[in-house]
Amino acid sequence: MGSAHRAWLEPVRDTYLHSGLTLNELSGRVRFAKSKLSELLRGTGLYPRWQILSSLSVELQIPQWPLFLLWKQAAVEAHKSPEWIERSGEKTAVATSNSVAPLDHQAFRELVESDFCRYAQVFLDGEQLDAAVSDTFAILWLRWNDALGSPDLRRFAWQALRATVMSRTPHLDGRPDFSEAVFDTLALRNLADTADPFHQVAESLELFAAMSRMPDHQLDVMVLRHLCGLPPEDVSALLGVPLATVQSDERHAVHFLESVICPPPDTEGNTP
Repeated sequence: MGSAHRAWLEPVRDTYLHSGLTLNELSGRVRFAKSKLSELLRGTGLYPRWQILSSLSVELQIPQWPLFLLWKQAAVEAHKSPEWIERSGEKTAVATSNSVAPLDHQAFRELVESDFCRYAQVFLDGEQLDAAVSDTFAILWLRWNDALGSPDLRRFAWQALRATVMSRTPHLDGRPDFSEAVFDTLALRNLADTADPFHQVAESLELFAAMSRMPDHQLDVMVLRHLCGLPPEDVSALLGVPLATVQSDERHAVHFLESVICPPPDTEGNTP
């Protein structure tokens, strides 16, 4: 199952679980076999056609347009042909009349989108970068009521972005490997100004490898602070955490990196 498939499946499944409907009741309403509906909600079996998702969106009161965008992206990831995608939606009109997100969603997107892109660019590039950010806001649209009802909208949104970016980021031994995108980051933009650019590249690759081993919250703070160039106050606002937490995470992260990259000299046996 690809990242775009999970992006629409999880909100649909969560909405169903909170709807109070049984699988029998939902099957009767959408006129789709219970076994096939179960497969769809578990993410197994054949990739579903749009018709069934359209029917589900009506019964579960899920916004159709962001669901359709994520479904279509996932169909491409599942190697469905353009002809299959088109045929799948032939008899079903997408509710384009509701293709405009809620005003507060639009305002929030305008507020954070550029910083979301800067963060994603550290790990992804090209189409993957654009798709990750676009998918994040589609997911937020699908789950907007949940986001508004959460303890902190900013933290909810950040978790959605992080999960989407990491699902597309290559991993090595369970940790994100962002060496492929390293040359697009702030740290390496001025290599031409250094006396030994190849040495700088080697040092930077070592730094990024060490950063990938940090706890998630420390990694995010270091990426935003030192690769995206955001001041601590902006990082606090973006992550939805107190400024003191950002400062503490940064101190611990710097200490960890110093201990890994520049460990103190071994003085054992040198005591007079």
